[in-house]
Amino acid sequence: MIDVVFLLIVFFTLVINFAAADQNERVKLPVSELAQPPELPPTEPVTLHVLTDGNVIYNGNEHSLPKLKDAVEHQLRVLKFLNIPMDNVTVVVRADALCESRQVLDVIELCQSAQLTRFVLRTKQQEE
Repeated sequence: MIDVVFLLIVFFTLVINFAAADQNERVKLPVSELAQPPELPPTEPVTLHVLTDGNVIYNGNEHSLPKLKDAVEHQLRVLKFLNIPMDNVTVVVRADALCESRQVLDVIELCQSAQLTRFVLRTKQQEE
């Protein structure tokens, strides 16, 4: 019985850690009236955190735009090696509320140049 309880604790600990893995405490999301929770979680997400200075956090590392392009292209090569279609890859953009829209657009254009076409912009729901 103790083994089962221990396994449940380990399972829930891992699930909680993976759920928080696509978030970064340095990015404060903007609030939007139109924000809605997703119907389904994105398949094969690539999460990009856009900071106020224009740098982007990807896979826990902070990158400038030119270095981000190399990192994203490396990830796409891995996905192609695993035979994952590019149509299944969703780019999740988490931009800081104080970030300029031009910086977000630059990140999206960089991803589009790498043949990524599905994007999700994260915001917070407005509290009533």
